[in-house]
Amino acid sequence: MTIAPPERVRLTEELTISRILTGLWQVADMERDGTDLDPDTVADHLADFVESGFDTFDMADHYGSAEIIASRLLRRRPNALAFTKWCPPPGPMTSDIVRTGVQERLDRLGVARVDLLQFHWWSFAHPAWLDALHELATLREEGLIREIGVTNFDAAHLHLALADGVPVRTNQVVCSLLDRRFTGQLAETCARHGVHLLAYGSVCGGFLSERWLGLPEPADIPDWSKMKYRRFIEAVGGWEAYQAILVAAAGIAAKHGVSVTNVATRWVLEQSHVAGVIIGVRPGERDHRADNAQLFGFSLDEEDHAVLARAFVDIAPIPGDCGDEYRTPPFLTASGDLSHHLDTIAAAYDTDTVPGRPELRRALSGSKWEAIAGYCRARRIGDRILVSGTTATAGADRVVAPGDAAAQTTYVIDKIIGAVSALGGTVEDIARTRIYLTDIADTEAVSTAHGRVFGTLKPANTLIAVDDLAGDYLVEIEAEAIIGA
Repeated sequence: MTIAPPERVRLTEELTISRILTGLWQVADMERDGTDLDPDTVADHLADFVESGFDTFDMADHYGSAEIIASRLLRRRPNALAFTKWCPPPGPMTSDIVRTGVQERLDRLGVARVDLLQFHWWSFAHPAWLDALHELATLREEGLIREIGVTNFDAAHLHLALADGVPVRTNQVVCSLLDRRFTGQLAETCARHGVHLLAYGSVCGGFLSERWLGLPEPADIPDWSKMKYRRFIEAVGGWEAYQAILVAAAGIAAKHGVSVTNVATRWVLEQSHVAGVIIGVRPGERDHRADNAQLFGFSLDEEDHAVLARAFVDIAPIPGDCGDEYRTPPFLTASGDLSHHLDTIAAAYDTDTVPGRPELRRALSGSKWEAIAGYCRARRIGDRILVSGTTATAGADRVVAPGDAAAQTTYVIDKIIGAVSALGGTVEDIARTRIYLTDIADTEAVSTAHGRVFGTLKPANTLIAVDDLAGDYLVEIEAEAIIGA
């Protein structure tokens, strides 16, 4: 069977990819009984994808044996592109730790250089994520990584990484007719910095297809992918709201003589800065190449977009920003509530007690100024946590995102939340913040960054313009939390 090859897009001067990426997430689902797939058999199957032009594959360190399968594929088809992810548990990100993580990817893939290394971080309250990205940039300069991407980053943290000089090329996030968060702040950030989006979840694990049109809500969900996207359906208003989107897409599909899945995927591909869509495959079970090849034979017109826009009116937006589903309730993941996982993450800061006063606890960041000036990052006294004036400092004394007040504010607030958490509090316990600016013209940018976190919590707040701050800082923030407030 002859299959038309998909369109291609240039990510960088060196890297041109298929706009339909083949996702290997479901390898983990196929192996969840503890039996690995035969890598050579699967590689033979995927070699046919490469021959058809579907030569770009997406995987991760935790997708079962996906990287091993990709290594066998690359032996057969060295022109294939293997994009993988590194998802370390939050903790110190030293040069050795990052290098070891990347070397594991190289070894499993059997390559000297990863085409695209995508980085995921579970909690931005632990500031070491920025250290990790800078270490990845060093490995890129050494030639072990061709390009750096991130996955499930919101607009604020993508902007922060870029403002701090990390050469991020891509961000992989959920993009679908049901989840349109990526069309807001994230699209604006990508436009400003020239970052490409790699979209996943675009057919919601197969729910955005004609096979579900008019069917009642299923009692049992057969695989991890559908477990995950069933939660997205619930978040937008339930089965009835989802069916309204399906009906709208089915009408457009009939008009163009294509599938509902084609319509759902085409809508994503036509959005700003979406370089490609990741379509999952269950090797040896399902092959959607022929259907996906139709994506580039039609486009959605104004009437089609108007039909979808009317359907969008009646569905609720997915809460939060892109990636929040992994970090805050409601947890829209295959396994559901991730609180148990997040609770095991190491604290961002070391803690101790005041000598002779065991009831007084302190959080220490390791800044050289804490020793010089004799202070701590935060102190807990009973139910109160007092957080010292905090600047955008990484490590001992590196200024983060020089010249960008909004990016610095994002990093500072993360550090404050990390200090409060280390002493047993939560972001909801923060009752007061005080902001010091060196330039009153930065008020809106800093306030917007503050409001992104505290918009619904609304602690007491004061903002003051000052003549100067020690070092190349544009903003400093102190805070107070009251446990249980």
